[in-house]
Amino acid sequence: MTLLSEAQAMSADLQSLRRQLHRIPEVGLQLPKTQAAVLAAIDGLGLEVTTGRSLTSVTAVLRGGKPGPAVLLRGDMDGLPVTERTDLEFSSEHEGMMHACGHDLHVAGLVGAARLLAARREELVGDVVFMFQPGEEGFDGAHHMIKEGVLRAAGDTVIGAYGLHVMSALLPNRVFGSRPWTFMASSDGLHVRIIGAGGHGSTPHWAADPIPAAAEMVTALQTMVTRRFNIFDPVVVTVGSFHAGTKRNIIPDEAVFEATIRSFSHDAREQVLVRAVALCEEIALAHGLRSEVRVEREYPVTVNNPDEYEFLAATTRDLLGDDRFTRLEDPSAGAEDFSRVLDAVPGCYVFLGATEFAEPLEAPGNHSPLARFDDSVLPDGAALLAELAVRRLARAQV
Repeated sequence: MTLLSEAQAMSADLQSLRRQLHRIPEVGLQLPKTQAAVLAAIDGLGLEVTTGRSLTSVTAVLRGGKPGPAVLLRGDMDGLPVTERTDLEFSSEHEGMMHACGHDLHVAGLVGAARLLAARREELVGDVVFMFQPGEEGFDGAHHMIKEGVLRAAGDTVIGAYGLHVMSALLPNRVFGSRPWTFMASSDGLHVRIIGAGGHGSTPHWAADPIPAAAEMVTALQTMVTRRFNIFDPVVVTVGSFHAGTKRNIIPDEAVFEATIRSFSHDAREQVLVRAVALCEEIALAHGLRSEVRVEREYPVTVNNPDEYEFLAATTRDLLGDDRFTRLEDPSAGAEDFSRVLDAVPGCYVFLGATEFAEPLEAPGNHSPLARFDDSVLPDGAALLAELAVRRLARAQV
């Protein structure tokens, strides 16, 4: 049997695991129920299993039958603080939490890959590291796992790393999509506090009003994007939170706002973080106000190694057919902490369409409380991850 046919034979088991996980989403770095489910699912496969010290991660190493290097396959495990509104029979049982980004499919798919490869361990020329990661959704779980040694779990540093992300919208169902070089944006937070002096709205000259300064900053940040950055190396600044005042005729003491900053290259990222801070600080000074401006660095740009991209694209087409893979024209403005893995070792990240809609652009997207994922794609995802590991280890011997 081929890897794909074996994966298809375990489809019901993978769907059952996915739906079990969907009922028990957990948020952040501590996912005890999810970790227990993963440990049970890979029990008996003969893997060298370790769990995280600072987070409930699972690292499992499959030793191949022949000596060689190691490759890494990753699946993130955490949910989101979203109240589910899908009415699925296996909807979330945890109040205010939901697998709205499809990480339950990632876990089930990675378990499937582990089972496929464990059955072929004697054929493997090297080892495979399975990275079950908590805390992708803003908690930097990849950073913690790298710090705890996941890239060296098999001994030497892995020579390649691969992961996939299901999409409830955008891509047609069962179609894989990726691109070389920049694949996903960086993500950082801008936090601004403008400190003035409160007073009565009828006599603003006796106060120090922070609201006009804050409003000017919001507008100026958008102007900065268009006037200080190359349109072919773009940045995105979105102010998503703005708070000031309690009543229409009271000038408040302060105004605060927060923004997300996205960029598509390491250089643009470094520039926009410096310029955004300076812009806000200088506008405050121009208004005679004090400010506290800080940047919260989050995830770097996700960069697919071009050679690894070509390898992944060819492997997907060989395994599933030419019509099952597409090269994406543009990077995604979403961000991923798998970027930290790809900063350390060559590899590639790929999207997999898992939409239940005939028109993907009409479907609720990832992170929506209405997001629904077609888990019949699980065998394809598991088979591709396993095939990538087999071929990459074999290629290393040439």
